[in-house]
Parts: sequence; structure tokens; C-alpha cells
Amino acid sequence: MAGLSKYFDPFKDGQIGVAVFLLMMLAMMMLPMPPILLDILFTFNIALSLLVLLVSMSTLRPLDFAVFPTVLLGATLLRLVLNIASTRVVLLYGHQGGDAAGKVIEAFGEVVIGGNYAVGLVVFLILVIINFVVVTKGAGRIAEVGARFTLDAMPGKQMAIDADLNAGLITQDEAKQRRAEVVAESDFYGSMDGASKFVRGDAVAGILILVINIVGGMIIGMVQHGLTFNDAVRNYALLTIGDGLVSQIPSLLLSTAAAILVTRVSSSQDMSAQINAQMFRDPQALQISAGVLLAMGLVPGMPHIAFIGLAALCFGCSHLMRKRQAKSEKKPSVQSTTTVAASKSAILQGELQGELQPQSAQMSEMIELGWDDVQPVDMIGLEVGYRLIPLVDKIQGGQLLSRIKGVRKKISQELGFLMPTVHIRDNLDLLPNAYQITLKGVPIAAAEIQLDRDLAINPGQVFGALPGIKTKDPSFGLEAVWIDNLQKNQAQTLGYTVVDASTVIATHVNQIMNLYAYELLGFEEVQNLLDQLSKKNKKLVESVVPNPISLSALLRVLQSLLREQVPIRDFKTILEALSQIPQAQTTKAETLIAAARMALSRMIVQGLAGSQGDIPVITLQPDLEQILLRSVQQAQQSGGSDSDAIIEPQLAERLQKTVIELAQKQEMQGQPAIMLVAAGIRHMLARFIRFTMPSLHVLAYSEIPDGKKITVVGNVGGH
Repeated sequence: MAGLSKYFDPFKDGQIGVAVFLLMMLAMMMLPMPPILLDILFTFNIALSLLVLLVSMSTLRPLDFAVFPTVLLGATLLRLVLNIASTRVVLLYGHQGGDAAGKVIEAFGEVVIGGNYAVGLVVFLILVIINFVVVTKGAGRIAEVGARFTLDAMPGKQMAIDADLNAGLITQDEAKQRRAEVVAESDFYGSMDGASKFVRGDAVAGILILVINIVGGMIIGMVQHGLTFNDAVRNYALLTIGDGLVSQIPSLLLSTAAAILVTRVSSSQDMSAQINAQMFRDPQALQISAGVLLAMGLVPGMPHIAFIGLAALCFGCSHLMRKRQAKSEKKPSVQSTTTVAASKSAILQGELQGELQPQSAQMSEMIELGWDDVQPVDMIGLEVGYRLIPLVDKIQGGQLLSRIKGVRKKISQELGFLMPTVHIRDNLDLLPNAYQITLKGVPIAAAEIQLDRDLAINPGQVFGALPGIKTKDPSFGLEAVWIDNLQKNQAQTLGYTVVDASTVIATHVNQIMNLYAYELLGFEEVQNLLDQLSKKNKKLVESVVPNPISLSALLRVLQSLLREQVPIRDFKTILEALSQIPQAQTTKAETLIAAARMALSRMIVQGLAGSQGDIPVITLQPDLEQILLRSVQQAQQSGGSDSDAIIEPQLAERLQKTVIELAQKQEMQGQPAIMLVAAGIRHMLARFIRFTMPSLHVLAYSEIPDGKKITVVGNVGGH
């Protein structure tokens, strides 16, 4: 028993309620129930159905009522068990009269259908047809298509989450939560697809139970209780039809709730607010409807009061809607004018002050200019057109500032130093929907976006085309389409990665920061790194900087690492490696860079090839390697550096062409493009290839850590 209690504790996590519910189901099927208890349970069934319907109408997202399939199953089981219990009572005591099975069944048999079993039979069949053919069938089809599309869209949604995580827009916990929501959405629509079968089966069971009860009741009444045919038909038919109506009305309510839930679109408004905002936002539609109703009401023979009255109501509603829209349009126009005026004044502040305050000219002549009047150049800046101002305005719901802050935080953690602040300002010289990124005051990247649309990016394999404005992703140059916001789910289903306008700009800033990180690192940042490290390793810092390695030499080493996409977050290891270099060689930048790379070799290879044991590489043929080594040695003997080595133009052209072909082949196979060469020519080749194939990484043989194997996938020759 101790082992069993490990898996099942009836007094924990609400399991006692499930156990009691199952025992009630068994008792209702096996034991006779008094009519008063049937009345209570039938009333509870109707109340439960109404509650579920109202909850589904007020739910903002389908996932907010994810327990609905389970509730639907429980309500269906309760209704079927009540049918069994009521059938037993009807067949046992139906000969006694209409209240033999309780007041609820009697009321539905007498009041709802007026005591006419023929009318009751027709009403019951109509309810079953509406429930089975219309509502349940439509809801089941929507749930089936929703489950299929949701499952197909999972890869695209996962890619969108990964893209936001890599861009620093969300944290690891937020990404985990969003992935869980994607899985939960898929599970929900799959459960709804199956749950709709419960309601369809319940409708079929209702028809069969009706026929069985009427036929069985007539036989029992005439054979066992001696009733005449008319009395038997009247008693048992009314009781059976009343019982069927009591069951089918809650079933219809639950089917309607299921249909509402699967047809909902995730929104920040409930269903009534969505209907008011979307269906009644255009007064012209109400005016046309009113005109049609008025024309129909004027036709002779038509009920004039009904048609003309409803036409007048539509005209009145449309007039009120126009007045409300006219009032709401005045406030935003004033606000937008103020916003644009404020943005223009922020740009032209210096010029306007000189023009609008001539009376202070004499005073300004007395004040001499100072260095404070010379504004420093921003390390990195973002300039936007005036239509993109809402993206950076928190009052208008702009999210660009927080997303760029997330980008800075992510890159700073990955690279190992604090990224400078991105200064954002508007620029009236730009197109209204354009932006540009500046580096040290010089524009380095620009693009134009659609503020009210989402960008659907083709990651390389999609399953259809999308209507919209075709363009290219500003960050990576991929094919993309600006789509309407309502097409987001469709685009993700087809395999597109969908992002909003703020994410497009933030991702572009992220790419520029990563690409030019070596230019964003300066003396101030290096000194801050040294100050942080000296708090725990003071002796190490004092033994390296400023003697034997100057601050400028250390800056050059760190910039070289960043330029080849090597993070410097392990700053302690870098300084330890530099401290072991003989003092006579500390003046050679190539020697310092090689020592730092050797110390970081494990991290470099891990970042390129991951945890795989075999590393696919491109190598040089021995004769070509010897030619390049001699060129480097000649440059060093003449007092130059490795970068001063000269390669014959024809040889350089052949080398460049072959390397690009092999590197692109590696990337097409999904493998990292890595070239493995001798240590003496690594720095020279890295600089040579950097401008032609930035994605190709040049490593030295000595930089391959122990435990890693290399696989030669290409060889570059000199002929």
C-alpha cells in the first residue's frame, strides 16, 4: 500500500473529487433514483451548460479555457448517465402519469411542447438536427483544421521564438514559456478535435434512446400495466420526449460553447467587445441595412410596423456611431500633431532658439564658446523617419527602446564587454518609413519598413506564397514579404518566420553591433575590463599592464579577436596567456594575438563546430603553404609584419576563387566553413579572406584542442 500511495493519494491534488465523481456515475447507472434527485441533477446539468457557454464567450484566448475538452467529456458523461437513470424511472413508473420522472421532465413535456407528443417529437428532432448537423459538425471541422494548421505551424513558431531569443528580445525563461504555449495550443486543438466527437455521439445516442424509450414504454404499459394504446403512447411519449429535451438543450449549449471557443481569435477583448468593435464600426453598413428594411416595409402587405420600426432603429444607431467617431477623431489628431511638433522641435532646437529669441543676441555674444558646445560623436546611433516615432514612444506603446536594451544586454554578455548606448533620434531628411544605423556618426546601414505590417521572412523552405509587399530582410538579405497582421498565423503555418517592425529594427541593430564590435571597443572599455578583473586578480593585471604590454597593444589584441568573431568574455585567460610571452616578443602584435587565440582555442572551436567530435576543414596543399610561408618570412625579414606579405595577383585570384567555392559548399551542407593552416600564415590568410568570405574561419593547426578530430573536406592548391 505504501508503494501504491506513492502514485495515488486520493486526498491530494483534487483526486478525491475525481473519485467521488466516478462513484456518483456508477451509482446513478446502477441504483434507482428518486424523482426529486433527478430534478436537482437535471437542473445542475442545465446550469453547468450555461456556465460553460458564458465562460467560453468571455474567454480572450482559446488557451485560457484549455480545460474545456475535459469539462465537455465530464458534462457528456453526466448527461448520458442521467439518461440511463431517467430511462429506468420512466419505464418503471411511467404508467402513473406525467410527474413520475420528476417535475423537470414533466415541465418540459407539458409546458415547453404544450402536452402534444407529436409537436414534442418534431421539436426534439429539430434540436437534434441543429446540434448534430449544423453546430457540432461545423465546430468539429474547425477544430480538425485548427489542429492540423497548428501542428504545421509549430516549426515556424519555434523558429520565431529562437529568432527573438537570439536577438535578445526575450529571456531564456520567456522563450521556454512561449514554447510551452505553442505545445499547449497544439494539444488543445487536438483535444478539441476529439472532444467534438463526444457531442456528435451524444446526439446519435439521444435519438436511439428516444426510440427505445417510446417503443419499450408502450410495450411495458400495454402488456404489464394494461394501458390502452392511446394512454401508453401519451404517457410514455410525453415523458420520453421531455427527457430528451432536458438532455438535448444542455447538449446544444455545450456544442455552441465548443463552436465559439474554436472560432475565437486570440485578442485582448472578449467576444462582445470584438463584435462591437468589428461588426458595428462602420455606420454606412447600418444605413444601407436601414434603407433596405424601409423599402421592404413600404411594400403593400408587409408588416409595416416591424420593418419601418427596425429601419428607424438602424438609422438612429448609425447616427450615434458617427457622432461617437467624430468625437474620438479629435483627440488623436491633437495628440499626433503635438507629437510631430515635439519631434521636430527636438531636432531643430538649436536653430529655432537663435531665430525666436533675437532679444538675447547681445547676451549670447558676451558668452564665449566652450568645449561643452562641441557635441561628441555617438559610437552607435539609430535615426528614424517621423512615421516611425511611435516605435520609440512608450506613451504610444512603442517597444523598440526595450528591445534594443535587450539586444545590448545579450551582446554584452556574449562578447564580454559593455556595449555603448544606442542613441535614437528622429531625422526629417529620411523617408517617413525609413531608418538608418550610424557608426561613429557615419550611416552604415539603412532600410525602409511598414509600421502597420508584419515581416514574413522566408528561412529557405516554405510551403506557399503570401500576398503582400515583397522585400528583403534588412539584416540578412533573405526574401521576405510585408503582410497584414491578420495573416500571421497563415504565414507561420506555411513556414515563414514572422516578426513585427520593432523586431526588424532591433535585429538589424543586433547584427551591426556584432559585426562592428571591434570598433565599439576602446581604451575606456579595456580599462574597465582591467578594473573589474583587478578586484579578484590584482597581481595578474599588474604583471601584464602596462609593462610589458601597453594598454594600446592589449586593445589591438582584443579588437583582433572580436574582428574574427572571438568573444573576450574570458578576459582572465587572455591576460594569463599574454603574461607567459617572453618580454622580447611582446612588441609583435601577431605573437600576442596567436597566444590569446591558443588560450581560447577550446572556446573558438566550440563556437564553430559545437560538441561534434569531427571537425570538417579545408586545407592548403603543401606547395601552396610553403609559398605563403616564404612570403611571410620575407615580409618579417624586411621589418614588416605578417599582414605585409605579398601574394602574386594570379595566385591570389585562384586562391580566392577556390576558397569561396569550397566554403559555400560547406555552408550548403549545413557545416561550418573552417580553413586549417600553419600557424605562421594564419594571421595573413585571415586578413586576406576576411573581405571576400567573412563566414570562413581560419584556424591554425595548434588551435585544435585535444580530443577533437579533423576531417579534410577540401584542398586548395596553388596551380
